Amino acid sequence: MATSHVFVTRQIFPEALDMIAKEAELEVWPDEYPPTPEQLRKKLASVDAVLTTVMDRMDRAAMDAAPRLKIISQLAVGLDNVDVAEATRRGILVGHTPGVLAKATADLTFALLMAAARRVSEGDRWVRNGQWQLAFHPMRWLGMDVHDATLGIVGLGQIGLEVAKRARGFDMTLLYHSRTRSPQVENQYGLKYAELPALLATSDFVSLHVPLTPQTRHYIGQRELRMMKPNAILINVSRGPVVDSKALYTALSEGWIRGAALDVTDPEPILADDPLLKLDNLVITPHVGSATVASRRATCLLAARNLVAGLKGQRLESCANPELYQTRGSQPGSGTAQE
Repeated sequence: MATSHVFVTRQIFPEALDMIAKEAELEVWPDEYPPTPEQLRKKLASVDAVLTTVMDRMDRAAMDAAPRLKIISQLAVGLDNVDVAEATRRGILVGHTPGVLAKATADLTFALLMAAARRVSEGDRWVRNGQWQLAFHPMRWLGMDVHDATLGIVGLGQIGLEVAKRARGFDMTLLYHSRTRSPQVENQYGLKYAELPALLATSDFVSLHVPLTPQTRHYIGQRELRMMKPNAILINVSRGPVVDSKALYTALSEGWIRGAALDVTDPEPILADDPLLKLDNLVITPHVGSATVASRRATCLLAARNLVAGLKGQRLESCANPELYQTRGSQPGSGTAQE
């Protein structure tokens, strides 16, 4: 039997690499920065499977350069960088990693929410810049209460639900908007469904957890930001282009909303001269929602298991195009969507 060849586009946990290396000839991209599209296409020319991150664009051009490719195993839940329809047309299985990163991402969501509400990053900069001259002043550094506030969750997938669980500990009123309603979840966690305009107009905090699709690009733009309360805070841990960044800058600089907290930007990484970086009422982290040791290890291992299963002709644990199994005379995996 011919040896399979696998390319991994970033260094990942050694346990995951060892799992792949037992089944295939393995090459791992050695640099800190991801391969350029040209470099990626060159590496794909002779591989049977590739393990990708969100920085690797697996479009038609990339697949054209990979005549032997059978499996794309994505180290993430979202697949906006992968042309899943094109992969399906070519018979290429696409794996992803839902579930294992939901709790860690929800933790960061709440960290961002609280940092923006209580001006943590702004206060940290103030102290480090030597500007802390007042020992105490009753009218300075006033933030927003998180307890008893209203939280609007947009996209009630695994991450959104985990955020709701954490919010219950702060006695928050919970609204949600999603593609489908879930009466069982509503009853279990005290959630109330709302159409998006009503959610935006009512919530003190709005947290975004939708996948990036053509329908959700600039899902939150000038119109939606104008709907929000003047003291509201927007949190985005989904994908940067879900929010119109130019409209967000205007909303923050002109006081349409109180603040925002982002773990994702558009573009990503954010440009050094982006005007958003000059705003004090914005908290930004560098796409680290799932960046805990336990979560990233579990994500890497799931991506490796998906890849190895595909090489062996077995079901992927989480497959984004399980319809391919119908044409292969097998049963699909149990992939789940981000929202």
